[in-house]
Amino acid sequence: METKDCIRGGGGALLVDCKIQPGASRSGLQAPQEGRLRLRIAAAPEDGKANNELRSFFAGLLGCAKRDVIIMSGEKSRLKTLSLPASAEEKLREIVAGLSKKATN
Repeated sequence: METKDCIRGGGGALLVDCKIQPGASRSGLQAPQEGRLRLRIAAAPEDGKANNELRSFFAGLLGCAKRDVIIMSGEKSRLKTLSLPASAEEKLREIVAGLSKKATN
C-alpha cells in the first residue's frame, strides 16, 4: 500500500486516514492497509481514553504538541481522519514507508 493513499496535504495541514484498534497491549503503528494507516492503541474505547492516547501517541512520535493532533472525523469510530502539522509530513512518510517495506518482506 502506498503512503499517498493514507497521507495527504490539506489546508496547510497533513491529513491522515487511520484505522484504530483500541484496547491493544501497547500502542504502535502498522503498515497501511485499504488506504488507511493502522494503529494499535493501548487504551479502552471509553470516555475518550483511546482518542486521548491516539493524540499522545502521534505527538510523541512526531515531536509535536498534543494540541496539534486533531481528530477531524471519526471521534466515535475506529475509522478516523487526523490533522497533523504539515511540518511532520516528511518524518511520517519515512516511518510509514519503513512499515510498508517491513510488511512486504
